[in-house]
Amino acid sequence: MLNRTQYLVKEHVGVFKIQNAYDIVDPATQQIIGRAQEKQPVWSLLLGMILGNNAVPTQIELVAQDENVPTATIRRGFTLLRSKIEVFDRDGSPVGYFKSKIMTINGGFLVFNNQDQQIAEVQGSWRSWDFKFIDNQNNELGVVSKKWMGLGKELFTSADNYMVSLNDAKHSLILLMAALALDTVFAEK
Repeated sequence: MLNRTQYLVKEHVGVFKIQNAYDIVDPATQQIIGRAQEKQPVWSLLLGMILGNNAVPTQIELVAQDENVPTATIRRGFTLLRSKIEVFDRDGSPVGYFKSKIMTINGGFLVFNNQDQQIAEVQGSWRSWDFKFIDNQNNELGVVSKKWMGLGKELFTSADNYMVSLNDAKHSLILLMAALALDTVFAEK
């Protein structure tokens, strides 16, 4: 699943949805290749109603199709001003982390590997929902762009569908998780 360069991420539609869920789809075949599910303990959900969901811990598990064990996980602890989201692989070993930028108008965050080296910056606009992964040499590693899903779905739900296109599969795990963090951790709440 993580050796690809394109992923279509389809958010599940829910009327009174508390936690986000996504299908990860191969855009060429339209077959589901994985799923991502936000996991929050009840105490965190309740505390989020008081403090706001941006401040409380959350976790997203990415599971490949026909598997029961998470392929990767992202976790965010308590947050005040600047979010730090950690990324873990199948074995629970750290792969890297995301750190939100301070004082940014359009959003975005920095992507680090597990040696604390910045490998990308996520730049873009929440309004148009187009983001780019840019490396330290100002090269584009990939893009995340929202896909129009029809008037009814766009007007009456908050479910988003977007395409993740990477220039190569070298950083596919951390950049796919960054795309999920864009929607669930940074934008959705």
